[in-house]
Amino acid sequence: MTELRHQLVEQLRADNHIRTAAVERAFRTVPRHVFAPNAALEAAYANDIIPTRHASDGRVISSISAPWLQADMLEAARIQRGHRVLEIGSGGYNAALMAELVGPAGHVTTLDIDPAVTERATRFLSENGYDHVHVVTADAEHLTTGVVPDGGFDAIVVTVDTWDLPWIDALAEGGRLIAPLRLHGYHWAIAFTRDKGALHSDEPLIVCGFVAMQGDGAWQTNRRTVPGTGVHLLWEDGTPLPVDQLAPALAYEPTVTRTNISVRGQEPFDALTLYLAGALPGFCRLKVDPDGDNQVLHPPPQHWPGAAIVRGASLARLATERIGDGDDGKGMYEFVVHGYGDQGHVAAQEMAEQVEHWQRNHRGSRCPLITARPAADCVPAGRDHEPHVFAKKHTRITVDWPIVPSSAGSRSAG
Repeated sequence: MTELRHQLVEQLRADNHIRTAAVERAFRTVPRHVFAPNAALEAAYANDIIPTRHASDGRVISSISAPWLQADMLEAARIQRGHRVLEIGSGGYNAALMAELVGPAGHVTTLDIDPAVTERATRFLSENGYDHVHVVTADAEHLTTGVVPDGGFDAIVVTVDTWDLPWIDALAEGGRLIAPLRLHGYHWAIAFTRDKGALHSDEPLIVCGFVAMQGDGAWQTNRRTVPGTGVHLLWEDGTPLPVDQLAPALAYEPTVTRTNISVRGQEPFDALTLYLAGALPGFCRLKVDPDGDNQVLHPPPQHWPGAAIVRGASLARLATERIGDGDDGKGMYEFVVHGYGDQGHVAAQEMAEQVEHWQRNHRGSRCPLITARPAADCVPAGRDHEPHVFAKKHTRITVDWPIVPSSAGSRSAG
């Protein structure tokens, strides 16, 4: 068991997920397998999630997160000895890691809405010497005054997918908040610092996935189905648009607008989808039933619905087309935009122009900077589209895109 734990730590260090001595010491100290007694030892120390609770339909509703992601988030939280720390989304193991980081003079609170989860966390923490961790059963949307210490927490680490950030007032000025934030259904773990009442990101965004938030903070997919086609459009941010009129458009093969911009087979392009979500009014995500009656070519993966825009009775969606094997044999792909309906080619050209704008101005630059301000401090959102602004219930999220030096704005990933 000890050998497996140290092997995992060495892997996390080699992959640069563990970067400080304090986080390394915590991972070497806390036995992961005791928080997952039903998992085989090899699975307990694999660099992967461990599901610990399922809903009646089989969905995972509680898990021990993948160690690489836990390490990244704990490093980003910059937890110090003596800090007061809140974890939203409990399980036990991550809280024990935090307890090692804050030391005897610090304090860790771990909170979950599910009493079965908190009972389990309480038992495992107590049995393994971490009974000083405060375990709370509550809806994280409504932190009570008894949970939040005077002056606020020094760090808040959220380990469930969250659509909003209602915890700004619970965070100390200068404190750190790490959360997997959903923007138009795409998920990024983002590290923020509170400064003058707002949250400002200052580290690279991490593409991730967590179990969904429950309770009053649960997100709504706002899914609309185009009748008779098996095509579903999802709006999580912004106002859902009518979709019934799109059925005729999806009965015919699309037009194809080329961008001449390429991406390697293993290269992520999540930054592009975030850029398009903020740049284009009417942006949504597209899913396709495998047996649907439509002309959607190369449907997106089930877990990563494609980027799309609706323009009246027409639709455009981002796609990729294989254009070669690439230097590594894993493929080279070109971004193309498929247009559906009488004005589909116009919508496709609009999206393609934004892809080209991202290529010229933002691809290869520093990661975008995310700012979250309390909604009460912002002018109410109007009906007009505000580029790169996401209006949430509690916050207004702004995404600022750094400009890449002109010499770096090549038309392909090389």
